[in-house]
Parts: sequence; C-alpha cells; structure tokens
Amino acid sequence: MSEKNFVNFHVLISHNPSCLNRDDMNLQKTAIFGGERRVRISSQSLKRAMRKSTYYRKYLGHSSVRTRELGIYRNQISREMGSRFPTEIIDRAITFWADARGIEDFESSETAVAPWVVEETEILCEALVENDEFKRLCDEYVEITGNADKDKKKKRSLEKKSTALLKKEGVWDALLCAVSNAIDIALSGRMATSGLMTNIDGAMSIAHSITTHSTDSDIDWFSAVDDLVEQGAGHLNSQELSSGVFYRYASLNIPHLQQNLGGATRERALEIAKHVAHMLATVVPTAKNQSTAPFNLADFVMISFSDLPVSLANAFEKPIDDKGGYLRPSIEALTGYWKNIHRGYGLDEQVAAFQVGGADGEPETFASLPELEDWVAKDSGK
Repeated sequence: MSEKNFVNFHVLISHNPSCLNRDDMNLQKTAIFGGERRVRISSQSLKRAMRKSTYYRKYLGHSSVRTRELGIYRNQISREMGSRFPTEIIDRAITFWADARGIEDFESSETAVAPWVVEETEILCEALVENDEFKRLCDEYVEITGNADKDKKKKRSLEKKSTALLKKEGVWDALLCAVSNAIDIALSGRMATSGLMTNIDGAMSIAHSITTHSTDSDIDWFSAVDDLVEQGAGHLNSQELSSGVFYRYASLNIPHLQQNLGGATRERALEIAKHVAHMLATVVPTAKNQSTAPFNLADFVMISFSDLPVSLANAFEKPIDDKGGYLRPSIEALTGYWKNIHRGYGLDEQVAAFQVGGADGEPETFASLPELEDWVAKDSGK
C-alpha cells in the first residue's frame, strides 16, 4: 500500500458546564449547523491551548513568540542574549525583519500579531555585527519611512539585495533552519505582509469545534463577596455556561510538514503527528478553568491515513437528540457516517480508533490512547 499524505484526526470530547471560548460581547461562541444552534470553540483558541500546553513544551520544545509588542519582545530577547548584542543592533534586526518603522510601530491595534522565532533574531543580530554591507543595506532600508511608490520600489530593491547577500553568506539557510525548528509555525504557518520575514503555509488545518447536538446556554448569575463588608457584594455579574459533546477535527499534510521542517523524514513528521493526536484528545482551552474545571479527556479518537483531507462533521448535520446522553450516540453517528463515506467514495484509507473502555468492530479500536499514538508513529502499523 502506498504512503498516504494526509492524517485525519476525529475527536469526540464531552465538557461539563463551562465557557471555553467567548466572543467580543463576553458570550459563548456559537454557530448554526443543520439549522440548530451549536456551541463553538474556535480553531485559534484550540491551537493556542495546544502550543502553550505543558505537553507541547515537554515533547515539542518552545513555541514561537506571537506578539505585536516589539518593545516587550526586544526586552525579552535582550535578557536571553545577555550582553552579546547592544540594544540598537537588536532593534535594527527586529525592525528590518518585519519592515517596522521602529520598535513602537507594531504597538498598535491595527497591526497583526506575528510569530517570532528568537533564533531568527539572534542570527540577524550576528549578521549585522559581522557583515558591514548587510548593516549598510539594513540601515538604508529602515530609514525609508514614506509610503510613496518610489519608497516602496526602493525597499523592494533593498530586500532583493539583502536576500541575495544573506544567501551568498549562508545566513539565509540558517534563518530557514531556525524557523523550521519552531514546530508550531510548521504546523500552523506564519503570515507576514512585508519585510524579509518568511511566509509559511501551515501543514495542519483545524476546524472550529462544535457540539454534536443543539445546545442552549444557562445564565450563571454570580456575586463576588467582599469579606470586609457585612452586607452586599463587591461585584455582581452573569456568565453564559453550557455543556456538550464537541467534535474536533484536524487534518495534517505529512509531505508539507516535512517541507516546513526543512526536509525532515516521514518518521519525524509522524512522531509529531502522534503528539498532535495526544493534544487534540487532552488539551482544553484555558477560559474559565478555575471556576468551571472543564478538564475532560476525549472519550473517542479516530485517525485515518488518507489520500485527501476528509472531515466527518456532516455526521452531526442532523443534531444528536437522545435524552439518555449524547456521547454514545455521537460515537455511533461518527463511525456510521465514516463507513458510509469510506464505502461510498471507495476511499483507500487506513483507520484506527481509541475508545474509553474499548470497543469491537470497524474501525480497529484500541483500549488506550498510547496504543493509537504508537499506531500513528509507526505509519498506521505498516
């Protein structure tokens, strides 16, 4: 059987009453699907929870630094680099890399948050110290503050000259190597609108999680008691809460991940896929954790190696409606829909699953998550 390029992750996880992801009105994020209201958790919220998790740090290292506060970022890396580079060199490296007019330029609500890799900044600082020609090009570049066509044309010319020089000196390859070490960027990508900061198309797609059933919210009215006041409360407010079974879906493009990792082996990409499976099954967004403790683990995880990304969200286009609980019928709906799609399209897939308590039948189902993770790491058990 030929190697499959995509790993599809299908996760069912039930959360007790909580509010894991809110909108700008401090209300739960929701979506209409199949004509019914579902509670929703955004992919951005889930991805951040994953890359900031203890598990990520333990097995995948440090994540990138996502910020537009360049002054704070400058101070952080200055502390990390000690006295190796003067502040003005660090400022030059940062502003040149992202085409900022100054450290304060990104401290604006109109500026997108960019993922920064400390090692990239360090390499640029070294180039500025060691290469006078690169420093001259950099100085000339950051001193252009206008937005006229002639200014933009001159910047593009300087960008080309700087890139050519960095490639000639071997610095460009070092920069690419540095960003490839940031696994969260390899997975989720990086969008840069200007400057020399490289754009990276993410190898992983994650859907917004939705409940498999329609959901109504409860309004939790709460008070914060002032211990030094005999009557009344120090604060009164209300918060939306709801519970439900959420369907999480992600697809990972293995060759694309290998490319983003600087030409990594398939084995390395699959090792990362194994950790992605673990995080999708265990990581919970951090909102309201202290007041709702929604630390639930997935009851069902199904993974397929396929020739294309395939979501099974339509298994829940008709909301699950079972007064005896939503979890078991959600598992049955998911596996049943997968069988119909698998057979209906003649998909050439390799599929396995994990279910709490174990289960028999199709697909092959393991009784523990580590067994399924090992199945992924071993290229679906081949």
